[in-house]
Amino acid sequence: MRAAVIEGGKFTVREVPDPQPGPDELILRVHGCGVCGSDLKTYPLLPDGTIMGHEFAGEVVAAGPDVAGRWPIGTPAAALPVIGCRRCRRCAEGDPARCVTPQPLGLGVRSGGFAEYVAVAASETVALEPSIDLRTGALVEPLAVGLHALNRGHARSGDRVLVIGAGPVGLSIVVWARHRGIADITVADPVPGRRDSATAMGASRVIDPTTTPLGTDFDVVIECVGKSGMVAACVDAVAAGGHVVVAGVCMTEDTFMPVGAVVKDITMSFVSYYSRDEFATAAVALGSGELRLDGYVSAFAALDDLQEVAEDLSHPTDQQKIIITPLPRSTP
Repeated sequence: MRAAVIEGGKFTVREVPDPQPGPDELILRVHGCGVCGSDLKTYPLLPDGTIMGHEFAGEVVAAGPDVAGRWPIGTPAAALPVIGCRRCRRCAEGDPARCVTPQPLGLGVRSGGFAEYVAVAASETVALEPSIDLRTGALVEPLAVGLHALNRGHARSGDRVLVIGAGPVGLSIVVWARHRGIADITVADPVPGRRDSATAMGASRVIDPTTTPLGTDFDVVIECVGKSGMVAACVDAVAAGGHVVVAGVCMTEDTFMPVGAVVKDITMSFVSYYSRDEFATAAVALGSGELRLDGYVSAFAALDDLQEVAEDLSHPTDQQKIIITPLPRSTP
C-alpha cells in the first residue's frame, strides 16, 4: 500500500507492506484522515518509518477470525487511535488511552491513518451511518476530543464559557457547547478567519486577544493553543470555583503563579483523547447531522500533498480541518 512515512523529519510517500489483521482486529480502507495540530508539533521528532495519522475513518475490508462475524466487509467505521490491554482497570472503564500498556496509532508504536489501509482493534471501532461521506467520518476523532474537554470542565447550560484558540479543537468545543444549550460562549483567537469560523459555529462573542483583554469571571475556560503563558491566562480569566481545562499541547516549559488558582479555589484538568463512550457519542452525532459543522473542513488533500499541508498549517492560518484522502486499491 501507499503510505506517508516519516523520513528525516518529513513525510515521504512510498510503498509499504499491507497491514494484516490480528485475530480480533479489523483492516480499514482509509477514506479520510485529518491533520491534527499535535501532528504538526511531533512529526519532526518521530523516528523514521513512522506512519502518523490518528483522525481517520473508512470501511472494513478485512477482519480477524474472532470478529469477522460481527464486522461485515464494507461496514463504514471509525476507530479510537489507541489499543489497550483490555485487562486493566482503565480499559475496563472504557478509557483505553489511559491503559497501563497503551499502543497508540500514528505515534511510532502502531501505524496510523496517513495510508491506504490501517489496522485497528475491533473493540475500539464504531460503525458509522452509511449515508455520510466517509472522508468526513474522520471528524469523529476531533469531535470526541472537544466533547471530552467540555465534559472535564463540567460545562452546563447557564455557564459562561471561554475557549482560547479557534482551531479545530476549539471549534469542536464550541459546537458541543452550543449543542448542550450553552448560550454564553466567548472565543479568543488572533486570526480573523478563525474568529469568523467560531461565530459561524455558534460563538456568542469573539475577540482578538492581541488587542482585547480576555475578560474574567468565566465558569469554564478551555485552552486549545498549547503555548507558554496560556495556563496563567486561564487562571486569570476563570471565576472563583470555576474550571480550567488545558487541551492545548504545549511542547515547552510553562509557569504560572499557583496562589491565584488557590485563592479562587478552582479545578484544573489537563486533557487528551476521550473515553470509548465519548467517541461513540461523537460518531452518532456526526451521523445524525445534529451538529453545526458548516465550515469545519477547509479542504481535502491528496496523500502526496501531506508534507506541503503540514508546512502550511505550521504557520498562522485561517484554515480549519484539512483531511487527507488516500486513494486505495480495491482490496488490501
